[in-house]
Amino acid sequence: AKGCVGPLAIANNAERDVTLVLDENLLKCEGGIHSHPLRNDASTVLTAAQLREYLDKLGVEPVVVDFPQKGGDDGEDKGKKAEQWAGKPPASRPKTDDSGGGKKAKPKIPKKEKKDKKDGAPKAVNKDKKQVKKGETLLALQWKKEENFPMWYSDVIVLSEMISYYDISGCYILRPWSYKMWELIQEWFNAEIRKLDVENSYFPLFVSQDRLEKEKDHVEGFAPEVAWVTKSGDGDLNKPIAVRPTSETIMYPAFSDWIKSHRDLPLKLNQWSNVVRWEFKDPTPFLRTREFLWQEGHTAHES
Repeated sequence: AKGCVGPLAIANNAERDVTLVLDENLLKCEGGIHSHPLRNDASTVLTAAQLREYLDKLGVEPVVVDFPQKGGDDGEDKGKKAEQWAGKPPASRPKTDDSGGGKKAKPKIPKKEKKDKKDGAPKAVNKDKKQVKKGETLLALQWKKEENFPMWYSDVIVLSEMISYYDISGCYILRPWSYKMWELIQEWFNAEIRKLDVENSYFPLFVSQDRLEKEKDHVEGFAPEVAWVTKSGDGDLNKPIAVRPTSETIMYPAFSDWIKSHRDLPLKLNQWSNVVRWEFKDPTPFLRTREFLWQEGHTAHES
């Protein structure tokens, strides 16, 4: 299939003009090998023996290469290989947050001692940057999980074209590859809830201060995370308006208006929306963000 470059895709090469190159360690691994099954929106797992059997049936003899591992063995070779694999993260790290109290989203990494030219002290090393060797690309992962987990995670989600960083800390751009996952979830979930006679609806993003204060008990846990709109253009609003941290205070007053007797029950609604929760430290894409996509179902029943 177009764009699929996994080893299984060699089956599509009818002209036999493509050489399949495999890492020797891949054929020696005892665990599962993950690969796209001729399409890029799915994955499958097979063993090294199954991969070899698959290639034998196709009549494909791969070129097996012993790729060097990062770090090397010891001595000069280790230093040379470390330099060879050097690079830098493919995406800029989240900058200082101008809208959230000036907190930095980037995890703090301890630095080595600085080396002064005069007194011979060791020079500072930034663990979040790697030196780029001339002529090398930055298309592969530059970090190992065990050496710098935050940078490895950033590399993975950026190089896989799932996320792009944005200039507001805690907010991220979902690229088509990651948003497709959300669409697939919606497609499956919508089909299931329709079987239960649940209907989709949409309620406003904003909630008045009065409504929020009426439901103090419900929103108490969200209070530190509520984002407020206080200005319109150059002027101040008469009352601040909250950006929804959740939708109960928006939806339930409407339920009260719509439901007049038992004949109006049950009421089963679902909403696909976005939610904003502002106050926290160290945002992380997909795991802890200030704005995130949201699904919530609300129903009312006779008993």
